[in-house]
Amino acid sequence: MAESQWSLECEIVIHFEDFQKYIDQSLFQQEGSLSPPTPGRGDFVPGERASRQLRLKMEMGTGCMFLLLVFEWRLCGGIQWLGIAVSGTALGWNQTQHCKLAPLVPEQQQLCRRNLELMHSIVFAAKQTRLACQASMSDMRWNCSSIHLAPHFNPDLNRGTRESSFVYALSSAALSHSIARYCASGELPSCSCGLIPAEVAGPDFRWGGCGDNLRYGLQLGSVFADAPVKGNRAGTQANRLMIKHNNDVGRQTLINSLETKCKCHGVSGSCSVKTCWKGLQELSKIAVNLKSKYLAATRVIHRYVGTRKQLVPKELDIRPVRESELIYLVGSPDYCSTSEKQGSYGTHERQCNKTSVGSDSCNLMCCGRGYNAYTETIIERCSCKYHWCCYVTCKKCERTAERYVCK
Repeated sequence: MAESQWSLECEIVIHFEDFQKYIDQSLFQQEGSLSPPTPGRGDFVPGERASRQLRLKMEMGTGCMFLLLVFEWRLCGGIQWLGIAVSGTALGWNQTQHCKLAPLVPEQQQLCRRNLELMHSIVFAAKQTRLACQASMSDMRWNCSSIHLAPHFNPDLNRGTRESSFVYALSSAALSHSIARYCASGELPSCSCGLIPAEVAGPDFRWGGCGDNLRYGLQLGSVFADAPVKGNRAGTQANRLMIKHNNDVGRQTLINSLETKCKCHGVSGSCSVKTCWKGLQELSKIAVNLKSKYLAATRVIHRYVGTRKQLVPKELDIRPVRESELIYLVGSPDYCSTSEKQGSYGTHERQCNKTSVGSDSCNLMCCGRGYNAYTETIIERCSCKYHWCCYVTCKKCERTAERYVCK
């Protein structure tokens, strides 16, 4: 395995009877640098329950890596690159050695070394993923608050949950979105504006401007996002199929967001002539679309269909999975109470909406525990006046608002 200054933290708990199976699948062999551990190297924890578990500790580069490969699809490496939102900000990305300092799998490090100028857009994509995820899920019990832990995730995101499917799709879309926008802004020397649309311009507009280079964004974004899958660094085959499917859903949602944007030209803004181009919607809107897919996601299992193993709906009476649907492998808790084991922060002291009937309502958000009310004083600008020329003056006004938090 390529050396990295990042220690990837996962905790490995492997059922003893499945130990030989994991060896046969070479889960402990990556690029020939790690050899399968033998039972003699493991430390068995005393106790009837613990005696069936083997804990493995492996030294890796400059860090110590604990792998958690529970038979329930632990995801290690698939979206750890989101940690670059913090670690990558301080890097200049002008030296190939910087690629080793980021939480990237070897295939992503290789892409980084070959395309250093691309990394600023990837750092931006990681930041935007975090912001869009938390904003779109702010009215849900699971509000994406654990994403800030990247590259070290809680069980809500390091297993094949419904929540992880959303983050995979969103991060995949964000990568291609960011690269496409960076091309159009001239910040990437390897690309430029998107191609002029093939469709004929209308009588009241002409094609022009600088559209987002979606083709280039999809090309490089997919290589980066899918690298852990193609490098067999994302757990079992079922995991890899799930990740690839959800990554594709994210990118297809991005493609569907491409729309015609125009700028008016004419005397006094008369818009007698319009210049138009193809541009992507903001990532926040794409996140909202993916949220609806998250709510309707299908749970799947990995089983034989004929002679080939595929991901199919767990419920036999459900139609086959569509390419536009998010899928997941593991059920999620209700996120009502705190559970470190399940990756739930609970909803204690979460703000709720007393008058809402949606997911942010006090009844649903607080899981029937009730809520407390308090009064908040808000200071805001008011009575603003425009003065010629050219400034605005405002007064400061106070108002009170009643807030509600879950017990």
